[in-house]
Amino acid sequence: MNGIAQSLLDARASARHLPLLTEADPALTMPLAYDVADEIRRLRLAAGEKTRGYKIGFTNRGIWERYGVHEPIWGPVWDTTIEFVDQGEATVSLAPFVEPRLEPEIMFCFAQRPRTGMSESELADCLAWVAHGFEIVHTHFAGWRFQAPDTVADFALHGRLFVGRQVPMDRFADPVRELAALRVGLECDGALVEEGEASIVLGGPLTALRLWVDAMFSQPQRWPIVSGDIVSTGTITDAAPMAPGQRWQSRVSDARLPGLALRTEA
Repeated sequence: MNGIAQSLLDARASARHLPLLTEADPALTMPLAYDVADEIRRLRLAAGEKTRGYKIGFTNRGIWERYGVHEPIWGPVWDTTIEFVDQGEATVSLAPFVEPRLEPEIMFCFAQRPRTGMSESELADCLAWVAHGFEIVHTHFAGWRFQAPDTVADFALHGRLFVGRQVPMDRFADPVRELAALRVGLECDGALVEEGEASIVLGGPLTALRLWVDAMFSQPQRWPIVSGDIVSTGTITDAAPMAPGQRWQSRVSDARLPGLALRTEA
């Protein structure tokens, strides 16, 4: 697994494509792909990066057929890939990314470590805050054509995470229902690209988080979930292709979670 992990790290460092892993080795299964991801995690920690939480991908069931991936995936988020956007707007260079796309998401921060088997309401009590934000996803496989194990090994497609204003969980009387009912519009240069409801992510962001927590506790790698971890729960719209010189804007139906703006550069 070390050779595959290093080839992916090299491709990331030079922002270039790689041949599809599952074509080179049809025996690459999801468990083996997570072994690759675990080796990448070990190498990045050894190089001095620090984990800041996780991203969950492919929770939006509306895009499963489009990408040929029919189950959620996940991977670490790093101190080098996360940015807090308290003022509501950020600028990003697209140079480090290969075929970047933008995803509007709901994300949470843990105040305490969860346990397996919790309900959504119990899980909400473990959370410090909720925020709306953007994830830039990208892939080192041409044309966004891959199989699920490829995406797991390929950093779970994670590029950057932009975290908007953090809202304490106690601002929501019924966070399970209220967050699932959120509607998010994604605009580019003033034109609506797509609008979606947060219930598309496996029934709602807290449901997606609960299913992920249970999956993490059964994961052989035993990646830890600790207080302070930030977890993005998946895109509410399709991932939108990005190019330099654009201004992206999200609009959220609940004023407690303000939208974000993101300008792109070469």
